[in-house]
Amino acid sequence: MTTSAQSARHGLDDLRQLMKRLRAPEGGCPWDRQQTYASILPHTLEEAYEVADAIERQDFMQLKDELGDLLFQVIFYAQLAAEEQRFDLDDIIDNLVAKLLRRHPHVFPDGTLASDAVTDPLPEAEIKLRWEEIKAEERAEKSAISSVLDDVPHALPALNRAHKLQKRAASVGFDWFEWMPVRQKLLEELDEIDEARALGDQDAMEDELGDVLFSCVNLARHLKIDPDKALRRANNKFERRFRRVEQLAEAGHINMQGSSLEVLDQLWNQAKQEGL
Repeated sequence: MTTSAQSARHGLDDLRQLMKRLRAPEGGCPWDRQQTYASILPHTLEEAYEVADAIERQDFMQLKDELGDLLFQVIFYAQLAAEEQRFDLDDIIDNLVAKLLRRHPHVFPDGTLASDAVTDPLPEAEIKLRWEEIKAEERAEKSAISSVLDDVPHALPALNRAHKLQKRAASVGFDWFEWMPVRQKLLEELDEIDEARALGDQDAMEDELGDVLFSCVNLARHLKIDPDKALRRANNKFERRFRRVEQLAEAGHINMQGSSLEVLDQLWNQAKQEGL
């Protein structure tokens, strides 16, 4: 028989209480007690990527679990800040709701949850433009420096940060109008790598390769492709094909380490022909 205690669902308050217990000086968890903002940051990034992985695999049971892990990271930061009397979870939620009300005037014209939505829906382009205008106003309020790049986090993965920097610059008109000049710029950057390589200048090669990668991100943006998603897709494709190459090599009694590139390339092409 299932008791009422067993069937009761846990809520947000339970999670907050659990976090307090974990951090309690007496009776808490030694590992949780010694953590700081910086020490749990790598876990936060890892959990975010695990959420992305579950979504891309459409594994929704796993997604539920990974979202819980990501939520726990927020609860952890909130508890650390509450202990230092900086802010708590209620402050985080209050700030978030206020910001979203402010950024969605087409849904909440009075800036309150009780306000009625606009009867005539605005075009999506106009909504996006207003969203960027509101974010620009918020940035101006936060900083005396009026650069549109001010709050692009330095801690973002380089690929994501390049994309965000480019979008932010494009918001004030610093951008090409179409994708072909971006493609041409990419080819120019590749030529500059060749020049640096010919000179044997390792530092210049690194610099020019960075420009190539930055141009690839720019091309992806103009083609309306998420560069990080595209690269993860390429990683997954490579992994599938390489694993198949390993299987084919084993089945053919081929020593991969002792084989020529031509032999391995034949196995690779076979894996491709199999649709992997």
